[in-house]
Amino acid sequence: MTATPDLSAPQLATPDLLRSAFRRHAAGVAVITARGTDPVGFTATSLTSVSAEPPMVSFGIGTGASSWPAISRAEHVGVHILGEHQRELAATFARSGADRFGAPTRWFDGPEGVPVLEGVLAWMVCRVVARVPAGDHRVVLAEVVAGDPAGAGRPLLYHQGRFNALRD
Repeated sequence: MTATPDLSAPQLATPDLLRSAFRRHAAGVAVITARGTDPVGFTATSLTSVSAEPPMVSFGIGTGASSWPAISRAEHVGVHILGEHQRELAATFARSGADRFGAPTRWFDGPEGVPVLEGVLAWMVCRVVARVPAGDHRVVLAEVVAGDPAGAGRPLLYHQGRFNALRD
């Protein structure tokens, strides 16, 4: 007979269980942008590389998010990978009611009219190919059409409810 490790009792699946488990999962931080009547954007930790051929990414967005109406209609989106020097930018795009594109945010109209943030580690403009229902969210699949991966710096991470720098 082998000894059983001293584990706490498993919990039934709830939104709190999922949130608590994923607080332990470090994730890269991205900002997704689109052009609605005005530019919109939000901070995302769900960005994933899906396919190299064709180049495709995915991200999740809640259907109650202020950016969802524009994202739900956008043909193209901007995907920005943030550096550790951009904690405030990440917080601005995560904050409800913030003027996300006002000073000090620096941005320009990129390909397909998509708002592109300056000073990021990498940015891509992507053509939306699908919006897949997933509970109270949608998983957006988007094909990369243009971008620039040449930004300098180290990635910004999200862990335990805070923006963090990568440690060696």
